[in-house]
Amino acid sequence: MVHQHDESTANEVNTNAQLPSYEPSQEPHVYKVGRPPQKNLAKELADTLRETFFHDNPLHRYKDQSGSSKFMMVLQFLFPIFEWGRSYSLSKFKGDLIAGLTIASLCIPQDIGYSKLANLDAQYGLYSSFVPPLIYAAMGSSKDIAIGPVAVVSLLIGSLLQNEVDPVKNKEEYVRLAFTATFFAGITQAALGFLRLGFLIEFLSHAAIVGFMGGAAITIALQQLKLVLGIRSFTKKTDIVSVMRSVWSSAHHGWNWQTIVIGMAFLAFLLFAKYIGKKNRKFFWVPAIAPIISVILATLFVYITHAEKQGVQIVNHIKKGVNPSSVDKIYFTGPFVAKGFKIGVICGMIGLTEAVAIGRTFAALKDYQLDGNKEMVALGTMNIAGSMTSCYIATGSFSRSAVNFMAGCQTPVSNIVMSTVVLLTLLVITPLFKYTPNAILGSIIISAVISLVDYEAAILIWKVDKMDFIACMGAFFGVVFASVEIGLLIAVSISFAKILLQVTRPRTVLLGNLPGTTIYRNTDQYPEARHVPGLIIVRVDSAIYFSNSNYVRERILRWLTEEEERAKAEGESKINFLIIEMSPVIDIDTSGIHSLEDLYKNLQKRDIQLILANPGSIVIEKLLSSNLTEHIGSNNIFLTVSDAVCFCTSKTMQEP
Repeated sequence: MVHQHDESTANEVNTNAQLPSYEPSQEPHVYKVGRPPQKNLAKELADTLRETFFHDNPLHRYKDQSGSSKFMMVLQFLFPIFEWGRSYSLSKFKGDLIAGLTIASLCIPQDIGYSKLANLDAQYGLYSSFVPPLIYAAMGSSKDIAIGPVAVVSLLIGSLLQNEVDPVKNKEEYVRLAFTATFFAGITQAALGFLRLGFLIEFLSHAAIVGFMGGAAITIALQQLKLVLGIRSFTKKTDIVSVMRSVWSSAHHGWNWQTIVIGMAFLAFLLFAKYIGKKNRKFFWVPAIAPIISVILATLFVYITHAEKQGVQIVNHIKKGVNPSSVDKIYFTGPFVAKGFKIGVICGMIGLTEAVAIGRTFAALKDYQLDGNKEMVALGTMNIAGSMTSCYIATGSFSRSAVNFMAGCQTPVSNIVMSTVVLLTLLVITPLFKYTPNAILGSIIISAVISLVDYEAAILIWKVDKMDFIACMGAFFGVVFASVEIGLLIAVSISFAKILLQVTRPRTVLLGNLPGTTIYRNTDQYPEARHVPGLIIVRVDSAIYFSNSNYVRERILRWLTEEEERAKAEGESKINFLIIEMSPVIDIDTSGIHSLEDLYKNLQKRDIQLILANPGSIVIEKLLSSNLTEHIGSNNIFLTVSDAVCFCTSKTMQEP
């Protein structure tokens, strides 16, 4: 009986050894490819559905538990605060308190700026950092995510909303549509979590996200030029051409030099603070508190000098008080429902993608598991509640989460601390922001989004995968030169195009023998791998489906034709066998089986025998069910390529 060979010993190559072969008189004995046991159809379908939607087996913890224990465990599953709250201590609170106060100093000026980015009044940004973080603290599974409005989603919802309603002429309708979009964003997020469809957000590739975020950062920064330069009349378009045309057209009469001095001076200060924090992690708090210090100093400067009388635009008024109810402002009927639903789904998916990516990043750094579906439910619930309490879409913020992490947060209590500070701000401090210049808000946003332009990631993407780089640049230039929606559409389209390309054009390679071994490897990767006279070995590196079956058949025949021409030119013997290594073929459908059948018939006309090596359990089951094995011959299906080669060489040597 032939032993199964360990193909992991490929590095031990003896170039003087000969190919393994059988003596002509020796009958080959090999392991046969086993047929898996028959399964009940209903059970097989149930197993498939379970693996697709419940691969992490979320109910295993409830097995063999009493009724009261199950109730408590379900409660802890939905509200993790009941789980980690039991072991909460004063030492943990110290870390959370410092982290919460630090991110609060960062979020307050950012929230005011981001709300303007979404074409909403300043208080809505603060509202969105009060209610949503409290709900996330109870339901979220990440210890590090800091919740609130973010630049990219604020820009996206602002640009999408203003395409439907004018934020100046129809302010009330605009605000109502914002709440409606937030409501449907929350419904979308929660539904994806409950239905365990979180894998859908994976279709937006990392490369596309890098490009989209970078393009959005450039667009956001350009939008702030109206605040930093003091321009009153500015284009509503977001593409770079329209923005720069608007900037230069107002250069002679629209710029305000006092505003420029304030904006540029504090932008330099903020960038220097970020440099200090990046240079030495011990000073992480410097860039965290720099925005609130900038706001205080700039506000004091304007108040003392009365710069607002010289044309410096100021915040003027932020509504004081806690979040008012907005349930009656959400559109549940009428033409705006469809518009709100469309905008909400788009913004909700982007918010999910950003939050889950951030959560997974910091979970890996602290070595704990993050349940993506639970995160979606938590994010969705907080946005549904937020839409009813005058909030717009909130999600995980990378800049705040990074500060939260470096400040030593221990649990989501840091979000509660931040939320409490925001509440005090709404109740007490908002009148003090009256003289805050808009220029400082623009500077804060520019300094915050610069880090989203991840050129190092783009360079790495170029080195690793050129198709990914095309997706990255397509999304980037789509956002910068067209619009946020176009950039997002390009990002999704290229991501899907890559999937389709990989599915419809799978890789097929020629295999050769590494001298002195029974190992067969890609001849391009291992130039020393030798062709075996009289046969050709092809490996298909994909499942064979209706989408690629014809291509696989045609590509194998081209390999065969090329090898026949090469063998003829080099005076080698005629090719009598075609071996297909099928271990990477994880599945095959009826189109794939039909394609193999056509290949078999084509090979018969050329007097070439088709040999299969190592088909998996699903594949061999389908080959047997379709009776294709009867055509090929069960004796022509082998466990390894080595066994197949030995069989073919012994047959060749037996021929007269």
